[in-house]
Amino acid sequence: MKSFKIYFAIGALMITAFSSCKKDFFDLKPYNALPLETALTTEADLYTAMNGVYASMRSVNLYGRTLPIKGDLMADNTFIKPSNSGRYLDFNQYNINSANTNANGVWTSAYVVIKNANLVINSTVASNANVNQFKGEAYASRALMYFELARNFATPYTVNPDALGVPIVVKYNRDSLPARNSLKEVYKLIVDDLNQAYTLMTFGLGTSLSIPNTSIVRSNNSSYFTKYAAKALLAKVYMTMGDWDNAKAAALDVVTNSGVTVVTNANFAAYWKNPTPRTDKVETLFEVSSDITNNNGTNSLYNFYDPNGYGDAVSTTNLYNTYTATDVRKALIVPSGGYLVVQKYPNILNAADKDDTKILRISDVILILAETHARTSDEPNALIRLNQIAKNRDASFAGFSSSGSQLITDIVNERRKELAFEGDRFFDLLRLNLPIAKVRGENPTVLINVPVTDYRRIFPIPQAETDANPNIRSQQNPGYL
Repeated sequence: MKSFKIYFAIGALMITAFSSCKKDFFDLKPYNALPLETALTTEADLYTAMNGVYASMRSVNLYGRTLPIKGDLMADNTFIKPSNSGRYLDFNQYNINSANTNANGVWTSAYVVIKNANLVINSTVASNANVNQFKGEAYASRALMYFELARNFATPYTVNPDALGVPIVVKYNRDSLPARNSLKEVYKLIVDDLNQAYTLMTFGLGTSLSIPNTSIVRSNNSSYFTKYAAKALLAKVYMTMGDWDNAKAAALDVVTNSGVTVVTNANFAAYWKNPTPRTDKVETLFEVSSDITNNNGTNSLYNFYDPNGYGDAVSTTNLYNTYTATDVRKALIVPSGGYLVVQKYPNILNAADKDDTKILRISDVILILAETHARTSDEPNALIRLNQIAKNRDASFAGFSSSGSQLITDIVNERRKELAFEGDRFFDLLRLNLPIAKVRGENPTVLINVPVTDYRRIFPIPQAETDANPNIRSQQNPGYL
């Protein structure tokens, strides 16, 4: 695929820029020398290559900023102030076309991660526990990127599983011009990859991985995929597909066996102030790490929210009013200067470390489990799991006692409150096929009503891609020229 070739060359430069490794795996062999997999011949090579995979997830176009911003800004949780830096006005105004630079950035950067993960997956290093761990992490990383591509560029699976998905690329071929696979095929790959990752990985949070004949000892913290992080992602994938039985089984496995616990009410604020990846199995299953050396600087997610940076995005009053006065989560939204300032990412001025981007948390998994119980006629257990989060966050709350459709509504609303500013709200509304009341501005409130039939709910296939690849040119998403 010609445009893929361009993206992958860019990816090599991105890894060089972002990786903190002493030995960059793109230095092992010239990039245009094929096959690239032969450059990875040792466990140390795979270790370095996986560091490159994680570093590429930090791209501004992915978890470095765009994806978590989009998930709230294109829903009903945030809007951009009139005085702003000019970023993401397309999301705030639903002004999206096939030349949209943010859509192009997500597409480009996601396929860079996929290409990098494929190198590890297709390497021929002899199998052992370390190699299996690295390959499992690569499978999970590839699955995560295809999940993001499917959610952003394809009709929701719950609306039409037979719709067009995105091109599946599992091995580098610079001459390939792949068409879009079906959404069913993409989700099958995601599920298969996550099941493979779960089988291969044996190192958990808090363990150490040592590479023989080197000084490399890796502490397996929350900035690396581990077995139950892969299973947590699988639960989220099944939820997004509306496959409630499989989502329940996956979520229950994580909640029962991972050992990861919900952060307490008393430690909630401190949890968000702590910028360091975790080994203590508190709350975080997987996050994309930034530190004082490896971060996006002024292009960071926290810089976009914090008044010490751009401070462009602020909370909607509608979201703020969903929290009671005694809900510990409300303290992360602070009225200031006529706006509701988001303080979930407080480390913009931290001289020692920066905020990580949370991708998978145990509270998310517990709410997935609550919804699966409710969807499969087990309301008592649904209420137990829903109240496990709601009563933790608000010590004065007596708990939910709802049933039927109201119980589902309560779970979805609790997801909104718990996962606010983490990029989930938009995708919950899409999988549930609900209209979006997008707040473009307040005082007075300006709404953009986005019905379920609005084509702008999914990204266009980037024009650069359709221009370069005749096999995808006729497969543009409806509504985009």
